[in-house]
Amino acid sequence: MEKGLHVWEVENGVKLVDPKRDALYNYDAAAQKAAAQAKPWAKDRNYFKHVRISAVALIKMMLHARSGGRLEIMGLMQGYVDGDTFIVTDAFRLPVEGTETRVNVQDEANEYIIEYLDLCRAQGKQENVVGWYHSHPGYGCWLSGIDVDTQSMQQQFQDPFLAVVIDPDRTVSAGKVEIGAFRTFPPGANGNGNGNGNGNGNGNGNGNGNGNGNGNGNPAGLGTGHQASNAERFQTVPLEKAEQFGAHANRYYSLEVSHFKSSLDAQLLESLWHKYWVQTLSQNPLLTNRDYGTKQMLDMSSKMGIVASNLTKSRGQQSFGSERSTGTTLDTAMDQSTNDVKLVASRDRTGLLASEIKAKIFNGLGTSRD
Repeated sequence: MEKGLHVWEVENGVKLVDPKRDALYNYDAAAQKAAAQAKPWAKDRNYFKHVRISAVALIKMMLHARSGGRLEIMGLMQGYVDGDTFIVTDAFRLPVEGTETRVNVQDEANEYIIEYLDLCRAQGKQENVVGWYHSHPGYGCWLSGIDVDTQSMQQQFQDPFLAVVIDPDRTVSAGKVEIGAFRTFPPGANGNGNGNGNGNGNGNGNGNGNGNGNGNGNPAGLGTGHQASNAERFQTVPLEKAEQFGAHANRYYSLEVSHFKSSLDAQLLESLWHKYWVQTLSQNPLLTNRDYGTKQMLDMSSKMGIVASNLTKSRGQQSFGSERSTGTTLDTAMDQSTNDVKLVASRDRTGLLASEIKAKIFNGLGTSRD
């Protein structure tokens, strides 16, 4: 059981803070006031480069995202800034109306935020709101046009502010939290490629937040003409989201995400692990997330159909001198589709292997042998 907990912590990059001091939980009001007055982020649009999220906040956000199912959810994060790093110590959900593509915030949510923060301060919890989070069920960690506008507005009036996106479906399939953290550039400015992080998994990657893509920003390689960041280019996005994916990539950049835990968190996580280890061991992501798997296969079928159709059309255009450009576009589309297929096949194979191993270990336990 302890080994399973250790594997989960390693997969999600959860590191133990000094067990004696738990320094990241010590809120310094004077330091925060000084930082707010200096505003170094106003002079450098790429000032913030890292995000550290507590294990408690990560679990809260993940459970909230998972509870929404196919609908998007939304909440806020509490914490503070330390140099070029956001420290997220806690998170809370908002009573909002979600759809499959967006979240609508009503007056009730604004009243809830004010009351919640007042109660937190009454209990001695002084951390301010440092960002918002929402879910993208099944279509990756990136910002849509609405997300970019929302984040840009918050940065204008409530900076420093952070946007976090979680994909609950891919989290279940991959076995680790699929999460991305982002900030937008000032209005009228475009990305210059200084952003860090890959916007997925545990955020420890090498992507950047620039707009220097290849003009084929959607996974189907259909040549929509927008420029996608490296972080987005390596994500598998459903065909229905292809037009939005990367369309605003030059307006924001991603931050490197890591996680931490306090000494108390370590005890709580260990207790939870001992309580739910049977459920963790017995669950099968292929069954738990089968609706998402079915959608992925249908989406890949549609993408391959489009690629095949474009291939047929290109053969009729070879005589008009466009053979090289058409061939390059089709090669890119086929490569992206092939990568999608390999990714899904790899996850399915891993799930089947895990089921076979558990069956061989546990089937027949307790039965008498003749």
